[in-house]
Amino acid sequence: MGALLAEYYLWIKAVHLIAVIAWMAGMMYLPRLFIYHHKSENGGEAERYFVQMERRLLKGIINPAMGAVWVLGILMLIANPALLSGTWLHIKLTLVVVMSAIHGFYAASRRKFEAGERPRSERFWRVMNEAPFILLIAIVILVIVKPF
Repeated sequence: MGALLAEYYLWIKAVHLIAVIAWMAGMMYLPRLFIYHHKSENGGEAERYFVQMERRLLKGIINPAMGAVWVLGILMLIANPALLSGTWLHIKLTLVVVMSAIHGFYAASRRKFEAGERPRSERFWRVMNEAPFILLIAIVILVIVKPF
């Protein structure tokens, strides 16, 4: 199987990168929606609109993109197991696990917003809006520069 995957490695890598871009776009937009949602009137028209937008973003883009990132990343490791010898990859994978945990936190928070709660503060969501971007910067540097 590794030989077959190696033949398509660059295609797998390209689609992996596309999935990363989609995942990160959603991960950076969802907390922004939470900020706006937090400001909306409880039970009002805007709240219903934000609930719908948040659900569609998470279920239609963020979840499938994250799944694709993980599946394609595993396929790349099967195709090129030598990657596992790099310390940079172990650090990168740790950061991807942290990103996935943030994803799970966002999903749980979305359910709370949908239930009419206002989890955390606006300020908290403003800070969390930056977390995926900071992780993305570190991940990209690890992948391109491979400093370790």
